[in-house]
Amino acid sequence: MTDVAAAYGMAGWPFWAVIGALFVIVMGRSHLFYWLGRGVFSGAGRLAERVDERGDQPSVDSRWQIWRDHAQRLMRTPTARRGLDLVHRWGPLAVTFAYVTVGVQTAVFVGSGLLRMPYPRFVLASIPGSIAWAFIWGTVGLGAVWAVVRLSLASPWALAGVLVLLVAVITAAVVVRRRRQRAQEPAASETQK
Repeated sequence: MTDVAAAYGMAGWPFWAVIGALFVIVMGRSHLFYWLGRGVFSGAGRLAERVDERGDQPSVDSRWQIWRDHAQRLMRTPTARRGLDLVHRWGPLAVTFAYVTVGVQTAVFVGSGLLRMPYPRFVLASIPGSIAWAFIWGTVGLGAVWAVVRLSLASPWALAGVLVLLVAVITAAVVVRRRRQRAQEPAASETQK
C-alpha cells in the first residue's frame, strides 16, 4: 500500500485516508463530466432558440455553430455512442458500473448529463461506483500499472510478449463475439418472418 499511496503523493497516509481521497477525486471528476454534458444540452437548446428567433445569421452565430458542429461530431464517435446507448439501456446502473470499466467512463458520465438524468439519481448511482473505483485503484489498480512499468524496465522483450499475448486474447474474444452475433442474426430474421 505504501507504493500505491506514494504514487498519488500520499505516502505515509493511513489506508482509509488514501481511499477517502481517491473517492473524493473520482466523485469530482465524474460530476464534472456530468455537468459538462448538462451544459452542452442546455447550450444547444439556447443556440437553437437564438437561431429560431433571429434566423440564420452566420456573422453573429458562427462561433456557436462551430462549437455545436464540433459537439455533434464528438457525439457520433463510437465511444460516445456506446456510452449513450449504455445510459439509455441501463440508466443509473450504467453510471455505477462505468467506474469499473475502461474506455467508456467519461462517455457514460457525459451521456448522463446529455440525457438529463436527474442529478439526485446520478449522485446515488455514483457513490457505490466511486467507492469501488477508489478501492480498485487504491490497491491493485495502480499496482498493476507499476508492475508493467517495472517489467518494461527489467525486460522490454517480456513486456512486448505480454502485450502480444494480451492483443491475441482480445482479438480472439472479439472474433468469437462477432461469430456468435452473425450466427444469431439469421435466427432472429427467421423468427420475424
